[in-house]
Amino acid sequence: MCMASSPITSRYFQDVDPVAINVQRQATFIIERLLELGDEAAIRWLKEQYPAKTIQNVLRTSRRISPRSANFFALEFHIPREEVRCLTPSYRKAHVARWPY
Repeated sequence: MCMASSPITSRYFQDVDPVAINVQRQATFIIERLLELGDEAAIRWLKEQYPAKTIQNVLRTSRRISPRSANFFALEFHIPREEVRCLTPSYRKAHVARWPY
């Protein structure tokens, strides 16, 4: 299934050809993008498209979700902070901002 007909495509996937996005094959990409940038409607759509277990697995393993977004969704999905990769001390220490401004 492609995302060309999805109402969220034009807002969150402007840099990608909507016909080329396959909802099943590129689930990780879509979930990461919407967890990081999505509003309530986008998250609702996300929950309708993917089982909670799939979203939770992406949240646990992703390196592309900011600590702020990861913390929020970890609370929403009842995932302990220790299980979310980008919230672990070792990950955060390794990815310190290069520009302290």
